[in-house]
Amino acid sequence: SRKALCWVLAWTALALLFGVLLWWFLDATLGRAVAHRKVLEFFTGYLIELSLSVDNMFVFSLIFGYFAVPLELQRRVLLYGVLGAIVMRVSMILAGVWLLSQFSWLFYALGGLLVVTGGRMLAKADYEPDIARNPLVRFLRSSMRITKEYHGESFFVRIGGLPYATPMFVVLLMIEASDAVFAVDSIPAIFAVTTDPFLVFTSNIFAIMGLRAMYFLLADMRERFRYLKHGLAAVLIIIGGKMLAAPPRKKADNGHG
Repeated sequence: SRKALCWVLAWTALALLFGVLLWWFLDATLGRAVAHRKVLEFFTGYLIELSLSVDNMFVFSLIFGYFAVPLELQRRVLLYGVLGAIVMRVSMILAGVWLLSQFSWLFYALGGLLVVTGGRMLAKADYEPDIARNPLVRFLRSSMRITKEYHGESFFVRIGGLPYATPMFVVLLMIEASDAVFAVDSIPAIFAVTTDPFLVFTSNIFAIMGLRAMYFLLADMRERFRYLKHGLAAVLIIIGGKMLAAPPRKKADNGHG
């Protein structure tokens, strides 16, 4: 829709503006060479996160379609999903930066993880996940009472004095679980570009903030992106290979941008 496109363009413009302001600040304080390097790292991280986000959007589309989520509730779930993703990213980035600063061999482990992940993505590029057989969905259905209908934005309701979860609760958990899996791919990929926590965090956040608008822009275009998984798998394998081939790291670059 036109509104979604406007929001995507607005968030993209904000990311560009942030990059320009970051370059201007670093150029004035640390010199042009540092400014060029750091801003290039920011935009590279941002583009990696954004491209991987598109694939995640189609997973969201499958989840919403399977659970027949009404449009107005999709907006609410995505808002919660974005907030959850931000909290998740902060904790994972801080943990990742600290671990990399303590154990340099982890950089190569992350590289290996990306190569394996890319290989699996390539092998399953034409496979569409079966939501009904998802372990989380099966566990929730077997362990708690779930209503068949939505009850507005409520996650839980009481029926006949008994507590029930609503499909809204299941959908939210599925979205958060999908984003957790996505973060395991995307954050190591950005660590290949930079281990500066400020740059990793800001590139992630700018990409995530446009996620909600991007969903409504791209959700109906899945057929046009049929080779997206092949391309992303190749990107992950190349980045992982670059990490594995990198010379030994003396110390993580965790200067503050």
